[in-house]
Amino acid sequence: MGHHGENAAQANYPSLRGRKVIVSGGASGIGEGIVEGFARQGAAVAFVDLMEKPSHALIERLSDAEIEPIFHHCDITDCDDYTGKIAQIIDALGGCDVLVNNAANDDRHKFDEVSSTYWDERMSVNLKHQFFAAQAVVPAMRDAGGGSIVNMGSISWHLGLPDLTLYQTAKAAIEGLTRSLARELGRDNIRVNTVIPGNVQTPRQMKWYTPEGEAEIVAAQCLDGRIQPVDIAAMVMFLASDDARFCTAHNYWVDGGWR
Repeated sequence: MGHHGENAAQANYPSLRGRKVIVSGGASGIGEGIVEGFARQGAAVAFVDLMEKPSHALIERLSDAEIEPIFHHCDITDCDDYTGKIAQIIDALGGCDVLVNNAANDDRHKFDEVSSTYWDERMSVNLKHQFFAAQAVVPAMRDAGGGSIVNMGSISWHLGLPDLTLYQTAKAAIEGLTRSLARELGRDNIRVNTVIPGNVQTPRQMKWYTPEGEAEIVAAQCLDGRIQPVDIAAMVMFLASDDARFCTAHNYWVDGGWR
C-alpha cells in the first residue's frame, strides 16, 4: 500500500477542464491553493484580491498552466465594485461555472470593544459579499445549464473560540446561506455547499499560533499533521466537479477530526 501523505498523487477531474471559475481572496493561503488547484486541472480561473504583489507572484508561478489565471484587484467589501468586477470577469471568461466564496478576515476582537461600524465592516468582509457574488454569477450559470457555488465556512464557531464573536457570527450564517441558496437554485442545476476547514497551516494562521498552540491543535485532531491549503482545495475541486453532481446544501469538513 502506498504512502498517504502530502505528496500523494492528486485526483484529476476531466469535468473541470475548461470550466470557468471565480475565486475571491485568491492571492494567498487557502485561496492560493484553490486557484492553483483549478489551474492545474486545466480550468479557466479568475480571482480577486486586495494584495497586488502576491497576486502577480501567483500568476507568474502558474504561467505554465494550460490556461493562465486572471487577477482583478478588488475590495470585496464594496459590493457594487465587486459585482462589477464579476461582470467583467464573466465577460472575459465567457461565462461562470464555479464560484468559490473564499475571502474572509479573522482579525481578533474584544466583545466589549465592538462598535456598530466595526460590526458592519466585519459582516461585509466575511458574509455580505458571498451572497452578492452568488447573485452576480447565477445568470451565467443558468445560461450554462448549471453550476457549483462553494462557500467557505469555519470550524471556529463550532468550537466557540475566544475573541472572534463577529467572525463566528458571519461564518455560522454562511451555513444558513448555503442551505437557503441550494433550495433557491437547485432547479437550475446549481449546487451550493460549504467547506469547513479546520486549522490550516497558512502564513496568516502562523501569526496567531505558537508552536505549543499548534501542538495543541494536532493533539485535538484525530489525525497527526497540519492541514495544508492543498487539502482544502481538494475538497473544493471535488464539489465543483461533476463527480459531486448530487452533493448540495451541505457542509463538508476538512479538519483532521478536530471537532
